[in-house]
Amino acid sequence: MSLLDNLMGALGGQGDLAETVKSLGVTGGVGGLVDAFQKGGLSEVAQSWVSSGQNLPVSPEQIQAVLGSGVVGQFAEKLGVDPQTAAAKLSEILPGLVDKLTPGGKLPDEGLGGAVGDLLGGFLKS
Repeated sequence: MSLLDNLMGALGGQGDLAETVKSLGVTGGVGGLVDAFQKGGLSEVAQSWVSSGQNLPVSPEQIQAVLGSGVVGQFAEKLGVDPQTAAAKLSEILPGLVDKLTPGGKLPDEGLGGAVGDLLGGFLKS
């Protein structure tokens, strides 16, 4: 199964979620990802993914701006697609992915957040 298949299937099962976050290479797991979007001026968007309400959308351009062209480029390379396609796919799945990883509208506790964070490579600096 390709990484793209894992990404697209991630919303269906909890087992693939950690792998999807891991493949993004964001330090700090889900909390680090949410923090990156907040620091990138998208606090309202990121908070909507964590809260129990409706998830606000994010554009491929916003993905590029927050994660950076290096992260998106490396992610695209792993997928075997161009960076624009990778950013578009991320914009489709990230809201639901973060939503599933934050049940009850809360970021994972220290144990889960730390475990996910330990898996990640760290393209972004906290």
